[in-house]
Amino acid sequence: MNIDKELDTRGLNCPLPILKAKKALVDMASGQLLRVVSTDAGSARDFQAFARQTGNDLVDQQTVGNEYIHVLKRR
Repeated sequence: MNIDKELDTRGLNCPLPILKAKKALVDMASGQLLRVVSTDAGSARDFQAFARQTGNDLVDQQTVGNEYIHVLKRR
């Protein structure tokens, strides 16, 4: 997977990871991939809802230790 942009939101709680992702996606071209790394346990559910509401694709979600990794594809 070729990631175009990465956001480190470790230590931030809802809604900051979503807000930062939303801002980053605005500057990206359609089809580009954004990887967001978070330590907020609720971020998995939050990014699923965000993708549904915005029309961006949630391509991948992983939990690695205490980190939650989300990959969004810009619509």
